[in-house]
Amino acid sequence: MRKLYLLFYLVVLPCLAAISQPLSSVEIDRLAERTMKTFNVPGIAVLVVKDGAVVHSKGYGVSSIKTGKPVDENTLFGIASNSKAFTAATLAILVDEKKLSWDDKVIKYIPEFRLYNSYVTEDFTIRDLLTHRSGLGLGAGDLMIWPDSANFTINEIIYNLRFLKQVSPFRTKYDYDNLLYMVAGEVVTRVSGMSWESFVEQRIMKPLGMNRSAAQYSRLKDKTNVIMGHCEVDGKLQETGHSEMQIGQCSAGGIYSSINDLSKWVMCQLNNGKYGVNSEKQLFSEAAQQEMWSPQTIIPVGKNKYNSHFRAYGLGWDLTDLKGTKQVMHTGGLGGMVTQVTLLPELKLGIVVLTNQEVGAAFSAISNAIKDGYLGFQPEDWVVKLDTLRIKSLKEDEKLSVKISAEIDKVIASGVQPDLKLYAGNYADNWLGKVSITERDGKLWFQADRSPKLNGTMYFYKGNTFVVKWTLREMKADAFVSFNLDAEGKAKGFTMKAVSPLTDFSFDFHDLDFRIVTD
Repeated sequence: MRKLYLLFYLVVLPCLAAISQPLSSVEIDRLAERTMKTFNVPGIAVLVVKDGAVVHSKGYGVSSIKTGKPVDENTLFGIASNSKAFTAATLAILVDEKKLSWDDKVIKYIPEFRLYNSYVTEDFTIRDLLTHRSGLGLGAGDLMIWPDSANFTINEIIYNLRFLKQVSPFRTKYDYDNLLYMVAGEVVTRVSGMSWESFVEQRIMKPLGMNRSAAQYSRLKDKTNVIMGHCEVDGKLQETGHSEMQIGQCSAGGIYSSINDLSKWVMCQLNNGKYGVNSEKQLFSEAAQQEMWSPQTIIPVGKNKYNSHFRAYGLGWDLTDLKGTKQVMHTGGLGGMVTQVTLLPELKLGIVVLTNQEVGAAFSAISNAIKDGYLGFQPEDWVVKLDTLRIKSLKEDEKLSVKISAEIDKVIASGVQPDLKLYAGNYADNWLGKVSITERDGKLWFQADRSPKLNGTMYFYKGNTFVVKWTLREMKADAFVSFNLDAEGKAKGFTMKAVSPLTDFSFDFHDLDFRIVTD
């Protein structure tokens, strides 16, 4: 194996260095296969659109490691947060129809909408819902939707927003959120009289001919060619099933689609909102599109190979430049799947990479290699580069995990453990609701009432802190549970924090503040 890698570096890379042109379909095939092998991804679908035509559309690998069914251009993936661009487009259609304005106040359409203080509530606009500058923290409140067993309705989510704490001044800082995109979907519902899910299917998917796609997994008419999610648990790949959002939540990330259907969405985007045989129809106006593609919230940009001069978030899109060429892009992640949509409007270029594993480096390696070719940049081995960074990060995380596990094992071996009765009880947080902590087989057991998948055994760590190890190991989100004690030494509340820095931000345990429930 080492000899093969040496041959690659000595022969292939020097040849690549001399080439600066778009990858051929054969080269994309090789790249996709190598990416799947390196990052242990069962299935990938890759789309390239150039100058109004599909130049590459192909599936690789399998949709499920159990069935072995191959991925093709019609295989449906959860596109996750790439749904946010569709949400922006639904609002753009309503703006074009003069049914609302980007700068209308949210309370005009949702009077019960409340955030952390009255000024922010009263001044919060439709535009603010889409731009991640609310003043709330990264992924604030996502435990109401994540993992996908959480059973909060959209009305409950809207009500609970008032309990989420401010971490930065309003409109001053970028912190990615999901819940406010759900509020945006509710605006569409109240203005149009139909659910966001119905609106996006009837007003966007149907006109564009995205006939196999749906706004929610359960709304798919044909489920015979849909991927299963996958992730690695203890070094072994396993299925995680389908990740699904409830009605009222899908405007943040619920859409299922294929590269065949998404080719029509991408071409409409690259054609200023026009579609049809001779581009005679208009989905949304060019003015609305420019608004969606205009910087709204500034994001710091560091040193990078593309010499990017700016980075910002628009309306449903992440914006930057690659040595002066504008890039309009978004990524998405659900349990067991991650995706990316990349547009370079000046080149009339669109790239879509859909995967059924959780390694974002896989879609980045493919998208970056393809766009580098079209931009005329000197090629580099993105697979090796991103895998090296990934392995380094995983090793650091493993080192931390081993350290904490050793501490727990030491306590278990000593036979010394606090009186568990002092910690057992029912607790409640303002927005996540009730959690029960009970004794089970000589250990504490954690169970969230409104999020059934949040359950697991609690192991004493040190002081008044335990580590909860979730039953579903694919969540990769074990957390510290630190209790506050009263004068009698009995727990009166607790806070939480993810153990690993690699834990997905949607596990926002740090935003919780539980208090003992006495009734």
